[in-house]
Amino acid sequence: MGLLVLRGSLPAEGVFDPRWVYGLSVLIVGGALLWFWKEYGELARQNLPDLRQTLWSVGVGLAVFGLWIHLDAPWMQLGEATANFVPLDAQGRIDWTLIAMRWIGAALLVPVMEELFWRSFLMRWIAHPQFERVDPQQIGLRAIVLSTFVFMLAHTLWLAAIVAGLAYAWLYVRSGKLWTAVIAHAVTNGALGLWVIKTGRWEFW
Repeated sequence: MGLLVLRGSLPAEGVFDPRWVYGLSVLIVGGALLWFWKEYGELARQNLPDLRQTLWSVGVGLAVFGLWIHLDAPWMQLGEATANFVPLDAQGRIDWTLIAMRWIGAALLVPVMEELFWRSFLMRWIAHPQFERVDPQQIGLRAIVLSTFVFMLAHTLWLAAIVAGLAYAWLYVRSGKLWTAVIAHAVTNGALGLWVIKTGRWEFW
C-alpha cells in the first residue's frame, strides 16, 4: 500500500518514472510471498481444489471480469484513481516490458497477496480474533459483508469491487479452500489485463 501511494504521488514527468515503482512492488511482494510461502497453510498442496471447484473458480473469475468492465459509470466510482498505469513511451508506443511487469503483478501476485489478506485473514479475523482456527465454511454473513466493505474501499470502482469481493468470498466459504478465490481473482485480473491491452482502456489499470 505504501508503494502504491508512492507511485501515485510521484510526478509523471519527474526524474524517476513512477511506473517502475510497480516493478519494485512486484519484486518486494513477490519476494515476501516466496520467503513466507511455507507459513501459508491454506495454500498447501493438499488444499488445492478439485477439477469441479477449479472450473467454478474460472467461471466466476470470467463473470466478475465481464461485470467489472461494465460497472464503471461515474456514480459507481469512488473518486479517481491516483496511480493509473499507462505503459506507453514518449512516442505513444506500447512498452512491452511495462506491460509484462504489470500483467505479472496483477494476474499472478495480486490474487495471492489479496486473498491471503482479505479472505484468509480479515474475513476470518472478523469472525473470530483467533482467525486461524476459523473454518472458512463456518464464516457468517457479518464477516463476509464487513470484509467486502473494506475491500470495496480499496478500489475506485466500488460497485465492481463489491461484486468481486462477494464472489470470491462465496467461493472460499462454499469450498473451504482459499485456492478457489485465488484462481478466480487471477482469472479476473488476467482477463482484464488482456482486455486493457487490446482496447487501450488504460484507466482500468
